[in-house]
Amino acid sequence: MDKIEHIGIAVKDLEASNVLFEKLLGTPHYKIEAVASEGVRTSFFQSGPNKIELLEALNEESPIAKFLEKKGEGVHHIAFSVTDIKAEIKRLQSEGFVVLNEEPKRGADNKWVAFLHPKSSNGVLVELCQEIED
Repeated sequence: MDKIEHIGIAVKDLEASNVLFEKLLGTPHYKIEAVASEGVRTSFFQSGPNKIELLEALNEESPIAKFLEKKGEGVHHIAFSVTDIKAEIKRLQSEGFVVLNEEPKRGADNKWVAFLHPKSSNGVLVELCQEIED
């Protein structure tokens, strides 16, 4: 893993949370994007070398809707940038981690993504991210 790519935060109201995080970070969000396959709408903030991704559920079946119902608003996942996501998935599986999607899928912010089950990583949902080369 190369670095922390972003921290994902589940929110109930993306617009209200954008206002809050703009005040907190002293900078506006740089992108809002819907990811239909995950049932979420995201908003990204850049703070120095770090990024924050706010996640709002688009429907009741969304993993974010289920997270909010169970745990409320807060940190949802930590994402790590990787150079070769398929190789990293294989490496992590060989180390005993449970991968939720063995094939990377298109995620927000022009990334290929895959997730590790929180039960295999001390309760933390881990996202692997690789920049999509066009």
